[in-house]
Amino acid sequence: MDWLAGLSRIEALEDAAFDASLVRAMQVRGDRARNRPLRFSSPTFKEYKTEELSGCGKNSFPAFSITAGECALNCDHCQKKILEPMIPATKPEVLDRKVRDLILLQGLRGFLLSGGSNRRNEINYDRFYPVIEGLKRDFPFLRIAIHTALVDEPAARRMESAGVDSAMMDVIGADETIREVYHLDRPVEDFEAALAALCTTSMAVVPHIVLGLHYGRMLGEPRAFDICRRYPIDSLVLVVIMDIYARAGTFVTPDRHEIGRMFLEARDRMGDKKVLLGCARPAGMHKRVTDAYAVMAGLDGIAFGAEGAVAVAQMVGRSFEQEHSCCSIKTGLEDTAARTLCAA
Repeated sequence: MDWLAGLSRIEALEDAAFDASLVRAMQVRGDRARNRPLRFSSPTFKEYKTEELSGCGKNSFPAFSITAGECALNCDHCQKKILEPMIPATKPEVLDRKVRDLILLQGLRGFLLSGGSNRRNEINYDRFYPVIEGLKRDFPFLRIAIHTALVDEPAARRMESAGVDSAMMDVIGADETIREVYHLDRPVEDFEAALAALCTTSMAVVPHIVLGLHYGRMLGEPRAFDICRRYPIDSLVLVVIMDIYARAGTFVTPDRHEIGRMFLEARDRMGDKKVLLGCARPAGMHKRVTDAYAVMAGLDGIAFGAEGAVAVAQMVGRSFEQEHSCCSIKTGLEDTAARTLCAA
């Protein structure tokens, strides 16, 4: 089947415009996509439902912020707003109590630990590690992901020793973006060094790359892909800049076809490593087209899949499954509980 013609027959995409040459390039690589199972993730930190997929009614994988809504960097693309939906847990005893309550009352299977960083893009989790150790001891099934920010090897080892399962950090490929968007005086090499430090541990390391981070245009993404390719990461998560968090007029929404080309380039550059589409990306028809490109480019997972994404997977012949957990949690037996939790 011609993929461009097939897209026109999917109801959710009937008003969508696709780049014909890009779709053809993806179809040429179609066998590569078909041979990669697709994972739709629906973490429980927000309401979610489409005609094809649904969220989980239980709070099985929430996100906690150890700084509540505070962040010293206050980056231009986020302005701390990404922290707002997270559950505040500014004291270790608060995190411990809330996690234990959610395990008992709502069947929590894991959580994301995050927070705002200091002016060097570091987050001090040290006082929370005894809590993580206790939770992992009492609930061995619990899976914990953490936003690391920038770390050195000793800090990465402390995370590993506490029992963190998955480590997540942003990788930026342009010094200008770090300086202008992050307000941070650190070079690209510091981000690579942090990734290298995390990869010395047994944690599943899941770097993130924000496409269009430089005020909505591409700058340094291929370099960031190459950095991630050099290390034994578990998977790479791509997200797309969202101007809804930024000051009006500072960011533009990246062209959806350019995003599709970045997906294809990431798939080409990353070889057999898993490449996932994470939670953040523009909504509406932009998201539907973006997700269709992600399926056709052979990305391995999509968080909060848009209407039509399942139909595109079926059209190109890709097998798929849905899991109610963060896309950055290491795949495998630990996800079986997340997949079956809502059926219990």
